[in-house]
Amino acid sequence: MNYQEKVWKVGVWVGVLLAVFLAIISIKGIREIGYVGKDVPIMNAISVTGKGEEVIIPDIATFSFSITEEAKTVGEAQTKATNKTNAALKALEDNKIEKKDIKTLAYNINPKYEYVQTLCTANSVCRSGKQVLTGYEVSQTIEVKVRDIDKAGALFETVGSLGVQNVNGLTFSIDDIETVKAKARTTAIDDAQAKAKVLSKQLGVRLVKITSFYDSSDNQPYYGYAEKGMGGDMMVRSAVAPQAAPSIPTGEQKVTSIVTITYEIR
Repeated sequence: MNYQEKVWKVGVWVGVLLAVFLAIISIKGIREIGYVGKDVPIMNAISVTGKGEEVIIPDIATFSFSITEEAKTVGEAQTKATNKTNAALKALEDNKIEKKDIKTLAYNINPKYEYVQTLCTANSVCRSGKQVLTGYEVSQTIEVKVRDIDKAGALFETVGSLGVQNVNGLTFSIDDIETVKAKARTTAIDDAQAKAKVLSKQLGVRLVKITSFYDSSDNQPYYGYAEKGMGGDMMVRSAVAPQAAPSIPTGEQKVTSIVTITYEIR
């Protein structure tokens, strides 16, 4: 076979392939013309909303305390603050609070200034006052998680008696909140599915499949806190005699889940 014959055969095959390609494109275009001006088929569907709730008693209490000390130098202020902090941490350790449940929320070192007014004398120009460095303030805020809620009141009384500046922010929460959320969501899904079955029977249709699922829950339980005087925001000065350990009722917390399920129907 000479060179010209080879070129001719290749040209024929290219022509055939091109013709097939153009035919496929043409058929597809003709089919699409049939949909011009027509609405896209609408899928028949129904949507139902389900709700689930879990009521549980909190099993964790959280509070914080702060220590603030002043001195002429940073080192002196730090030493004074550290001594009080160590005493508070020792008390927590003695009450079986684990290290993983104690964390520092803030630690700050700030200079302290006083404004000194310049005295004016006779026949002299009065100059404005100036800021004078008088010392430093060191503060530390520590958060404590109490897993034995029955100890929360006693810990308030104990920490407050060690000369800390304040003990505050007692809140109650659920340790394994994700498990509680999952239970509430399961109940919500069951509720939605039951409603879908009833609705499909009333409408005389059949549920085919789930086309969408939406969870609109924030799943955030309400965290209650004690009233002042019962373990809420409580300022404790070292000069104040320790009070009796407060009784702190925790109450209940409710976790709510709301889901929406859409079904294709026939």
